[in-house]
Amino acid sequence: MIKRFISYYKPYKKMFALDMLASLLVSIIGLCYSFITNEMLSEWIKPEVSDVEKIVFFGILLFVLYFIRMLLRYFIQYYGHVIGVKMQADMRNDLFTKLQKLPYTYYDNHETGKIMSRMTNDLMDVSELAHHGPENIFICGIMVIGSFIYLCTINLYLTLIVFACVPILVFVSLKLRKRMTNAFMESRKSIAVVNAALESSISGIRVTKAFTNSEKEKEKFGDGNCQYVEARKKSYKAMGMFHSSTSFITDVFNIIVLVAGGIFLINEEIDVADYTTFIVSINLFIGPVNTLIAFVEQLQNGMTGFKRFVEIMDEKEEYEAPDAKDLIVSQGHITIRDVNFSYDESKEVLANVSLDIKGGKKLALVGPSGGGKTTICHLIPNFYKATEGNILIDDIDIKGIKLDSLRKNIGIVQQDIFLFNGSMKENILYGKLDASDEEVIEAAKRANIHDFIMSLPMGYDTQIGERGVRLSGGQKQRLSIARVFLKNPPILIFDEATSALDNESEKVVQDSLEKLAKNRTTF
Repeated sequence: MIKRFISYYKPYKKMFALDMLASLLVSIIGLCYSFITNEMLSEWIKPEVSDVEKIVFFGILLFVLYFIRMLLRYFIQYYGHVIGVKMQADMRNDLFTKLQKLPYTYYDNHETGKIMSRMTNDLMDVSELAHHGPENIFICGIMVIGSFIYLCTINLYLTLIVFACVPILVFVSLKLRKRMTNAFMESRKSIAVVNAALESSISGIRVTKAFTNSEKEKEKFGDGNCQYVEARKKSYKAMGMFHSSTSFITDVFNIIVLVAGGIFLINEEIDVADYTTFIVSINLFIGPVNTLIAFVEQLQNGMTGFKRFVEIMDEKEEYEAPDAKDLIVSQGHITIRDVNFSYDESKEVLANVSLDIKGGKKLALVGPSGGGKTTICHLIPNFYKATEGNILIDDIDIKGIKLDSLRKNIGIVQQDIFLFNGSMKENILYGKLDASDEEVIEAAKRANIHDFIMSLPMGYDTQIGERGVRLSGGQKQRLSIARVFLKNPPILIFDEATSALDNESEKVVQDSLEKLAKNRTTF
């Protein structure tokens, strides 16, 4: 998983290298203060020797170095975060591309709000980890190693005494880290539940109002919200234990330096200048250690988010045979041969179904709800794969046809129409994205929707609202039919396309469907 995470740095490796170089220079400049402090106390600030010029010179030098460090920190903060957010955008693009390739079954089993949560909330912390992760490890690693070497030059034994506490710190950190990981994962799952409840409630707000069930929706949302609060309480408890324990150990470092250094000073194993420098310089070690400890929380946040991202990226995509070919429909002859299908192992929906539909003919599937009519319509474009049996178009098995090519030759008009939030023209263009204005208008005329569109103040540029909320049922259906007219496929599927319409709207839509079905194989 770490290897996959690192791969997202590849497009930005030059900027990343500059970011790390800036971090290295910041670390080196950070060590300069202790060196100069030791020189001042040891050589230039003595009763018998007072070199004011050197003190002023190195004071000015430190000021210049700190000014440079300010510019370097700006570079790290700005460009480092830009790298992180670009990596986040790349991951989001990859995730969206992956979602387009997942089969119907994935969306049958996963709520929209939870999928959205993985694309938004989970990846937010990943960008922070992408920036701060390498920077913190790099800077703090150099500072810890550099400070250890420098402190050894002051007094080896005192340094070894202080660093003897490091294994204890590592042990406590590792012990508490797993608890934080589990708590953060639970927290992410709970926020996904909140998002799913929110998405469902907003999408169904009209049904909620119609049935006056707002209190029930508040109760459902409140349950998810309480679940989130409980999960966050667990994560904060794990964080509190982690930070308080590790901070206590780093505080002990200062006590050890104070006591052990005092004993060394009494025994004249260290002078006042070195003792003072050691006390000042120990922060060169404790500071990075505290930064690394704080970074563990960010690491857990980022890696749990990335883990949930990877879970979707590892989902099986729609299967397409390696030698799959493009479909060129000559007649539109469809053969369904001994097809079996079940959505799960508990119930078989279709058993040994066989049909033969000649090109350009119509077939009506009639039967009770749950009989498998829509299932057959979903099997033909290969949205679901038959458990057994074969489906052929012009004697070519759809298993050997490229999915995009197969679906380009099939037009579907459903009872539950989905329209995108955009203009009339944009929704019709979905049938053929490169169509001309003339083609769009012709498709609208053939679907009996052109006159209505022209009666609107903005015509084809009229916004229809989310899912076509500003249109009637008949208008939505005719708009979807215009979309299929523009696509101009040789095979059509009408899945109860008029069952939800009133008589007048149904008559207009039926006329449109009759025009559309002419000389096409139609279910």
